[in-house]
Amino acid sequence: MPHKYLFPTLLLGFLLTAAGCKDPAHDGATGKTLPTAEVRVITVAGQAAQGQNQVAGAVESLQRATIGAKISGPIEEIPVTLGSTVKKGALLARISAGEIAARVAQAEAQFGQAQRNFEREKRLLEQDASTRETVKSQEDAYRVAQAGLREAGAMRDYTRITAPFAGIISQKMANAGDLATPGMPLLVLENTEHLQIVAPAPEGQAMKIKKGDPLAVMVPAAEFSQTGTVTEIGPAADLASRTALVKIRIDPNPALRPGQYARVALPGGAGVNTFQVPETALFRFGQMERIFVVRDNTVQLRLVRSGEHRDGQVEILAGLNGGEQVVIQGGERLVDGQPVTIVP
Repeated sequence: MPHKYLFPTLLLGFLLTAAGCKDPAHDGATGKTLPTAEVRVITVAGQAAQGQNQVAGAVESLQRATIGAKISGPIEEIPVTLGSTVKKGALLARISAGEIAARVAQAEAQFGQAQRNFEREKRLLEQDASTRETVKSQEDAYRVAQAGLREAGAMRDYTRITAPFAGIISQKMANAGDLATPGMPLLVLENTEHLQIVAPAPEGQAMKIKKGDPLAVMVPAAEFSQTGTVTEIGPAADLASRTALVKIRIDPNPALRPGQYARVALPGGAGVNTFQVPETALFRFGQMERIFVVRDNTVQLRLVRSGEHRDGQVEILAGLNGGEQVVIQGGERLVDGQPVTIVP
């Protein structure tokens, strides 16, 4: 056979061979060789809902404070570590300031001297041995010394930094021996018992949100899904991003941590149909979400998109039609096209 006819002949033979072969898996998918499975189903009914647009957000503490120094001086001690739980008023840091101690001692001496002079002049006035002007002058000096002592005492208090509220040390930016300066951040304290979700909403959708509105939020890392309540809305949109911050209060959950990534479902415009089905009806395969629908005693595989998970129910946003029968039990080993029997 000439060489130029060899490749077409081989190709034709391969196609004929492939056409004569049958894929057993394909035959199984038609339901001819698959056993009949027993399943339980529900008939879904759609309900009107607003279109949703998910935006990225973050978990934040309602109470969060950056603890900084108010005076200059070397840090003597920071008796807390990253993750330490502290009570309100607990010592967080101590700063050494010898000049402040000297100033306090000086203020105490001046106050004591002024107080003695004032008391002496008052006694002399009672004996007609002094004048009211002298007493008034000594009283003014006494009050000035008293104010100086309070000021020095306040400066001394700045050497001890205490917790303004109970919480957890989430960041530690300084250590003992570092030089503290006014305004220098040392620690970050957060109250993790009360959390919120903060997300930027596009200005068009932010105008449709009101304080007190419910919004669905999800934290994938914590497998957390809940409907929160809007507590604050930014009064103005950011000029660069054209978004306004929305803060959403959520219930306490031990799995949540400040800084975790969150998703927030914002209300959109056009209405869509959503369906509530038990979570047992939904199966995940990689990034795909699947359910089985029964039609003519045969199951059909459907790819769907889910929304909020709550109380054992999951919201199906796309992939279902009203009135369809969804398998809720017995779907673990079903194959597309497999015959089924519906049981109560």
